[in-house]
Amino acid sequence: MAADPFQPGDEPGIETAPLSDDAFERMMDGLGPFEARPCVAVAVSGGADSLCLAVLVNRWAERRGGEITALTVDHGLRPEAAEETRRLGLWLDALSIEHRILPWTGSKPRTGVQAAARGARYDLMNSWCREAGVLHLLLAHTRDDQAETMLLRLAAGSGADGLAAMSAIRETPDVRLLRPFLEVPKTVLVATLEAECQAWIEDPSNRDVKFARTRVRQAMKAAGIRTKALARTAHRFGRARAALEAAASRVLACSARVHPAGFAHLDRARLEHAPEEVSLRALSRVIAAIGGREHGPRLVKLERLHGEMFSGAASPPAPAFSGTLGGCRIISEGGSEGGKFLICREARGLPDSMSVHPGQRLAWDGRFLIRFGGFESGAETRFRLASLGSRGWSEVVRIRPDLRAGPVPGPARDSLPALFDEDGVLAVPHLGFDRRQDIDVKDTSDSAKGPEAGPELVEIRFCPPQALSSAGFFLRSEPAILSD
Repeated sequence: MAADPFQPGDEPGIETAPLSDDAFERMMDGLGPFEARPCVAVAVSGGADSLCLAVLVNRWAERRGGEITALTVDHGLRPEAAEETRRLGLWLDALSIEHRILPWTGSKPRTGVQAAARGARYDLMNSWCREAGVLHLLLAHTRDDQAETMLLRLAAGSGADGLAAMSAIRETPDVRLLRPFLEVPKTVLVATLEAECQAWIEDPSNRDVKFARTRVRQAMKAAGIRTKALARTAHRFGRARAALEAAASRVLACSARVHPAGFAHLDRARLEHAPEEVSLRALSRVIAAIGGREHGPRLVKLERLHGEMFSGAASPPAPAFSGTLGGCRIISEGGSEGGKFLICREARGLPDSMSVHPGQRLAWDGRFLIRFGGFESGAETRFRLASLGSRGWSEVVRIRPDLRAGPVPGPARDSLPALFDEDGVLAVPHLGFDRRQDIDVKDTSDSAKGPEAGPELVEIRFCPPQALSSAGFFLRSEPAILSD
């Protein structure tokens, strides 16, 4: 049960007193609001950090008449993991904590294993929370993790956003991600478990030098770099990030117009005249949203695109521009007020054609939340959901030529979600097209029998993981634990 000898938390003068319930209560107060009887999920791997979080959150929830569920992702990467998960389950059962194991199935990558596993963890836990109706998912990242993350991002050339490291609160479409321990060194959590006489599991991958985080951890230890100083620096970058996010939101409020069909127009002049750092941030946020991505593009690529967008004449008419980044096309469009940029999804890398089922609810291409109503049993094989594409568009305008002048610009049409049957395009909600209603009433084919002949799209909503409005980077006032 000994702590990892390379943990940077083992610094001279670091507090090792157990964390009290009152202290944890204050941490949670800063992450609210919560329901009167909160139901929360906790990511628990079995390590000291996450197990300590489960112990403290369990008591916190009990005092409020709430309940918690511990979520453990079985990555299937280490043979001993099954036994560790069984042991963890016994500990959680002794604490009367419900335990759910979420398996990561399918093939595993040969490279970038840690990054892929991290992505899988979040996907599985977010999905569980969405299905269970749980609004809060607690994560046990510590001050040590914050310091390591900052150094890793510094090495990768990150800007202010990356160097601010992790946010205490992150809003996603599925759940609120909460990190109450970001200002707490690991040694405090180890001391808390020892005071509880609670064992934990040491993951050997934390000492494997093939992983960059382990090498950074060891280098910090050898160089005597203190996590307190790095955490303070991350906090200061966090202040800068929060201010820049607010400025970018103001620019977007004046310059961006987003269509429910998943494309946007940006006012060229407003974007160009904003301070460069603010303009870059606003552009990144739009590209992430329209591309259906969790994060914006790499800064070096974003800077290159931004420079190319505004490299021409400053006064209208602006020169034509067309570029791609982050799964998006960026195209300049003229206008009497200096022009604008159209940002729409590229017509490549779109989801494969998929069959649809009665009552199905899915997130399509990371952009649209789609829900189907009921339809005749056994008809599932007749209908599929796919991107419209150029051939689909040709079918649509053959039946509805008037849609050529519709509100969706040409570059954005091919990537629209469309419903197909054996006869071709059945419905494209964003174009207001439904063959069952638009065909000649004299047609007596099966496809002309009306709405009952196929599924209805009860809901289709543009709901990307990164909203233009952005929930913002959550930063508390600098806590005493970071002071000298």
